[in-house]
Amino acid sequence: MKILVCNVGSTSLKFKLYEMPEARVLARGWTERVGSRNDAIFGFQSYASGIDYTLTGQDIPDYQTGIRRFLGCLTEGEGAVLSRVEEIERVGFKATLSKGFFGVHEIDEPVLRGMRDWLPLAPVHNAAYIKAIEVMREALPHARFVGAFETAFHRDIPLERRLFGVPYEWYEKYGVQRLGYHSASHSYIADVLNGEKREYAAISCHLGGSCSVCAILNGKSVDTSFGMSLESGLIHANRVGDMDASMVSFLRSQGLTEEEIMDGFQKKGGLLGLSGVSGDLRYIQEAAAAGNARAKLAIDVFVSGIVHYIGAFYLDLGRLDDLVFTAGIGEHAPLIRKMVCEKLAPLGVRLDKAKNEGCQGMAVISTPDSAVCVRVIPTDEELGIARRTYEIK
Repeated sequence: MKILVCNVGSTSLKFKLYEMPEARVLARGWTERVGSRNDAIFGFQSYASGIDYTLTGQDIPDYQTGIRRFLGCLTEGEGAVLSRVEEIERVGFKATLSKGFFGVHEIDEPVLRGMRDWLPLAPVHNAAYIKAIEVMREALPHARFVGAFETAFHRDIPLERRLFGVPYEWYEKYGVQRLGYHSASHSYIADVLNGEKREYAAISCHLGGSCSVCAILNGKSVDTSFGMSLESGLIHANRVGDMDASMVSFLRSQGLTEEEIMDGFQKKGGLLGLSGVSGDLRYIQEAAAAGNARAKLAIDVFVSGIVHYIGAFYLDLGRLDDLVFTAGIGEHAPLIRKMVCEKLAPLGVRLDKAKNEGCQGMAVISTPDSAVCVRVIPTDEELGIARRTYEIK
């Protein structure tokens, strides 16, 4: 079965075409700066022919243009891997959230209505997926569409860890609760560990532009740092993390508008807001090394949050067998891994300096005498979504 996985951002599109259940990648494509004329980036790779290119200065004014261009590459030219697009039987989306739908669901009108209902919780992410799904339906009317929602992996978290201290009726009527995100990534980490053993206690640290920590017991999520919205948990590249519930009314009393407050939470907060340098940790590390005190502070706040959640989840789990770092920062920032693990020394965590600094791809980076196996596992969210899309009945 040929399954297309689609990952949608506010100005980006990423695609992977799989042959399932073999999990063989046939082709992939990507578009950046969707909505721009003569400044977009389009890339395509065909694993069958070896064709691999990235084009800059492209005219991709909307999702429809980017999607149709990728589908055209699948059936036309030297890199073609399909004779016709009708060979694609299912399309899996790394969707964010939908009211009343928390797992993996076929995308029908009730699911889309739930996505619209919860637009206020994820205005940028949900709006992008709703539009992309509409466009993809026009291009592939024969295919089954599946949403692997970012909340899916966290449905087994016990209720006492999901509820906030608000009127219980809000949970019943509005669904107010800890939802959790990054299911595609954390569930992929669980898939990797499940392939090695049946019983284990692990903590997965997905650290990238968006960040979260997840406690995993025997393949199931039992706690997560994210709350109900994406502006919660750890600080992110440009989004606030955990914050006082009265901050909005306080800032409003200080003369800030609703738009200014939301911009500070969603676009100008996080690592960017603290450092004043960038939301990209690489630039923040460079600035900190050059003596920028705010850049160093941003790194310290970031690490402190990670350690805070690992410590709490250690007690939730009762033990810790594996500590996993994944995603852009988790996989490529040895300094952050070092700083986190140094603070976890009371748990018996011992990091191998050479292995940490020289890590490329999947690796164990702890010492043989470490009480916890510290690992780097590159995430493969698309493969996880392809598996969930294939499994749906």
